[in-house]
Amino acid sequence: MRIYKPIAIILLFLVSCTSKENNKKDFTSFDGTKIAYTDNGELVLLIHGFIVDGDWNWGKSELKKQLIKQGYRVIIPDLRGNGNSDKPKNENAYKNNAEVKDLMALIDHLEADNYVAVGYSRGAIVLANLLTKDKRIDKAVFGGMGIEFTNPKWYRRIEFGNVFSGRTEPNEMTRGAVDFAKNLDVNFKIMGYLQDYQPETTIAELNNIEVETLVICGDDDLDNGNPKKLQEQLSNSKLSLVSGDHMSTPFSKDFAESIIEFLNEK
Repeated sequence: MRIYKPIAIILLFLVSCTSKENNKKDFTSFDGTKIAYTDNGELVLLIHGFIVDGDWNWGKSELKKQLIKQGYRVIIPDLRGNGNSDKPKNENAYKNNAEVKDLMALIDHLEADNYVAVGYSRGAIVLANLLTKDKRIDKAVFGGMGIEFTNPKWYRRIEFGNVFSGRTEPNEMTRGAVDFAKNLDVNFKIMGYLQDYQPETTIAELNNIEVETLVICGDDDLDNGNPKKLQEQLSNSKLSLVSGDHMSTPFSKDFAESIIEFLNEK
């Protein structure tokens, strides 16, 4: 789970207000947490990855540009604990699939009957669980993700959870993520909670997903396991490999074009 790179999106239910910059809005989620998102106008939800927020992961991406150009309504939330969303200090705020509940509350708030969802890196992990709970998703895209997240004892999740929670010192695998997080001045304890209580989805649950899905990865990106093995567990899916590694792929033109082609297929 090359979690120190972008990926994208979240949100919740109740009050909505517009900020003066970047078309930022927010609403109050199921437990009173404020969730921030951007709304540009068929609805596509972009879910960001670990450490970063929606704007960092998607704000200047080629995918966002192409989606808007094609007339899609692009929704980019900051998951709780990130960006302009609330950052509860109590670890209980991150348990029991809170992020998934946020996203469903966001869709309720937008009064959308259906939507498309794209998740990158950790955002794809959140999306997998969302697919098991929200029947309004028409199509889904898993970016930068292989099959390993289905293992509740996945060593990468545990290692990142331990280092961000301060239980262990950085090692060769986690040091880059720690340095990246320091540069972004994120709350390390919250990042630890996000790893400790990351939404879980089993292979059996993946097998029951009938939504048309695309698994897309850089051809030099295997940190999160084999994307082909993930695609094989999704009955109505296809695989796309584009040039790039985990960090560069979500910003590439090929990544954007492959997703646009998939979304436009009838």
